[in-house]
Amino acid sequence: MAKILHIQASPRGDRSASTTVAKEFLAAYQTKYSGDTVETLDIWKADLPAFDGETLNAKYAVMSGQDFTAAQKQAWDAVTKIADDFKSADKFVFSLPMWNFGIPYRLKHYIDLLAQPGLTFGYAPDKGYFGLVTGKPAVAIYASGGVYSPGSGMDAYDLQSKYLRQLLGFLGITDVKEIYASGTAMNKEGVESAKKQAVEIAATF
Repeated sequence: MAKILHIQASPRGDRSASTTVAKEFLAAYQTKYSGDTVETLDIWKADLPAFDGETLNAKYAVMSGQDFTAAQKQAWDAVTKIADDFKSADKFVFSLPMWNFGIPYRLKHYIDLLAQPGLTFGYAPDKGYFGLVTGKPAVAIYASGGVYSPGSGMDAYDLQSKYLRQLLGFLGITDVKEIYASGTAMNKEGVESAKKQAVEIAATF
């Protein structure tokens, strides 16, 4: 039995195009794989500690091989819990809107907590950085008011998928299927097309 972690990055609830497509995907997935479980992390409701002060000091302690102070350990334990919760999943679904050509700041906050040495990536002098979250597939569902998907002629503006794809690869997640709900500010065709694609991908995810 597999566990899917759905990371929901839109604050718009049922009005969200990315969330709507994600729900279509998950419904189709659970129809076929009824024994699997789905856990949704709404990052707008999640308790995300600030990444500053003792948390940052703790990161540098990890990188330099130094022992934690009591305050650093407490701060790093909170970060470790976030990473452990993420790594406990077997598969990932990300649903996110495009904000100013990039990703919502709360998702960036979550990623900044998640991407930590010794937790989700490592480093060795002979091979450089390497991901620690390997062998786990992901689906990324992108929504945008304009059309910036590959082949649109406007894809140079898409810092949304480029960033997430690179970050996931850095963590070791290289099997990433992408779904674009494009042009949501103009019509519903992009969402409907994305929903059909989501059902197709869910069948073999």
